[in-house]
Amino acid sequence: MTMQQKIEHSLQALAPTHLQVLDESHMHSRGQQTHYKAVLVSEQFEGLNSVKRHQKVYATLGELMSEFHALALHTYTPQEWQKIGVAPASPTCAGGSKH
Repeated sequence: MTMQQKIEHSLQALAPTHLQVLDESHMHSRGQQTHYKAVLVSEQFEGLNSVKRHQKVYATLGELMSEFHALALHTYTPQEWQKIGVAPASPTCAGGSKH
């Protein structure tokens, strides 16, 4: 199972109505399976600010968090997602790696 699949599988615990996990490692210089972007829509985010939403995702991923370098999170309630329907594009990597 790839890291992307592991992340997707773990995030099913949040009962997402929309889930997209992208491997964005090719945009960075730290190697393969290191950088991910997750777009997650769940009713479990209702009433939570972005920090609390991210903490919920981190807690759900647990030990898996130590197995990759970065995770860009875009978390929405179903109502928010219905209004926007698309997550922002990831920025170009600014470097910082010695690899």
